Amino acid sequence: MRTGNRINALEGRGLRAALLAALLGLVPLAASSAATPADGVPPVETGAVAAEMAIETVPLPGTAMPDAPSAPEIAEPVTTPLGSGTASYYGRKFNGRRTASGEPFDMGAMTAAHRTLPFGSLVRVTNLANGKSVTVRINDRGPFSRGRIIDVSRAAAEELGLIARGHGTVELALVEG
Repeated sequence: MRTGNRINALEGRGLRAALLAALLGLVPLAASSAATPADGVPPVETGAVAAEMAIETVPLPGTAMPDAPSAPEIAEPVTTPLGSGTASYYGRKFNGRRTASGEPFDMGAMTAAHRTLPFGSLVRVTNLANGKSVTVRINDRGPFSRGRIIDVSRAAAEELGLIARGHGTVELALVEG
């Protein structure tokens, strides 16, 4: 019977080790007498283990899965059209000089000069030739060339694709809020 006691003690240790491993999340808890794929029968989980397992939902042929929750949509800012016309840009010659608003001009910033809009206004400028658009902040007065409606910084002109020609036809919209 000593052998029997030793086997019972080993089984008790194995069960304790399996319970401890299951509690630590290292292995799923399963009975040693459960059927295995090697037996030709798929294992069946019961009780607490089955309740903890994730259930995968598979649609029947010809049916669709319910839509997953979509990401929150980002609202497009409200804009007021200001019209269209010719835009040009200014850069190196004016870089570092004081603008009409009092701040130094930075040709790498997304800024622009407009004749009448208040300083700090945000304007969406869209190049009608290629559809590219940027939002610039008004910080200067101008343009002073006849027929132009806005002068954008060099960085904005690069984004809009105006560098090669030096000017282009654009559409302006005031960004509100």
